[in-house]
Amino acid sequence: MIILTLFGVIMVFSSSSVNMIANGLSPWAQALKQGGFCVVGFAVALLTMMVPASVYRKISFIMLCGAMMLQALTLTPLGVEVNGNKGWIGIKNVFTIQPAEIVKLALCVWMPCELIRARKRLRKEGFLKAYGKLGLGYLLSLGLVMSGKDLGTCMILLAIGAVALILGDFPGKWLALIGASGVLLVGGLVLSSPNRMGRILATYQTCSASDLQGVCYQAVHGKYAIASGGLLGVGIGNSGEKWGYLPEAHNDFIFAIIGEETGFIGASIVILLFVVLGWCMLVVALQARNRYVTMVLACITVWIVGQAIVNIGVVIGLFPVMGVPMPFVSAGGSSLIMCLGAAGIAVSMMKEQPQIKAETAKA
Repeated sequence: MIILTLFGVIMVFSSSSVNMIANGLSPWAQALKQGGFCVVGFAVALLTMMVPASVYRKISFIMLCGAMMLQALTLTPLGVEVNGNKGWIGIKNVFTIQPAEIVKLALCVWMPCELIRARKRLRKEGFLKAYGKLGLGYLLSLGLVMSGKDLGTCMILLAIGAVALILGDFPGKWLALIGASGVLLVGGLVLSSPNRMGRILATYQTCSASDLQGVCYQAVHGKYAIASGGLLGVGIGNSGEKWGYLPEAHNDFIFAIIGEETGFIGASIVILLFVVLGWCMLVVALQARNRYVTMVLACITVWIVGQAIVNIGVVIGLFPVMGVPMPFVSAGGSSLIMCLGAAGIAVSMMKEQPQIKAETAKA
């Protein structure tokens, strides 16, 4: 986590310096901003790792309510639109927050707790009463995020929900129904949007000459950057695509600059770090005796590692462009701080694993 975060600051500086100069700012402006987010994020991580798992279980619903209230503010005059998505609150180009990142963390903590409670009440109260609160909270979260037209984030929330429901022993027939509904919902949202359809066609069909300057532009230049890197890369700071050719080079497409400047070796190391991160959390999750701990760790793993896979898949052309940042690495305060906060919660959960708990007690 620390390696990815610090490496991210370096790559944010490298990928944004030309753009900062073009805008009349210091080449260090974006990097210093990201460094500030790092300091805040590490402080949040230290705080969240010291809070016991039992406390998170008690305050999980409060966390979700707070996250949904912030997300609802995006629908008010405080909402800020960026690249067609109205998913931020604040003052554009001055200070903005993306509440959807907080929603992700809140769902990772709340859904496991509510699923355990619902499972206990199922026989006495029936399905609708037992799972009513869960369904309402989850669907409201999805609806608020989707109201800002952020399908990429919505897909991550669907993945978190799917893992929580599967591990929470959610009734099979209802799980199948919800899964089918989710597929239909995503399909409907894609078909109803010419922009989304264009992104999908740009990914899985050959781009025409006119498309190369339109819907295919970002995806094609991302591939140019990856292809230019070769085995060892062109060197940190020597990217050609960051000179105004690749949009969002410091954010959603930062992996393309990593591939260009550090080559196949550097890009592979980044992927390996996410694999190690996910493996460690899943191993502890499987060994934990506390069901809540197991489910929270699994949800955080799906969020962090799953989002990294989606981001990388977009850059190399496996998935259509979704606007999903790379955890710990991409520029952006909301994503970085919440990911570091989630890492701190993961550490707190890991402390509940018997062996780790015994070692911590000795220390």
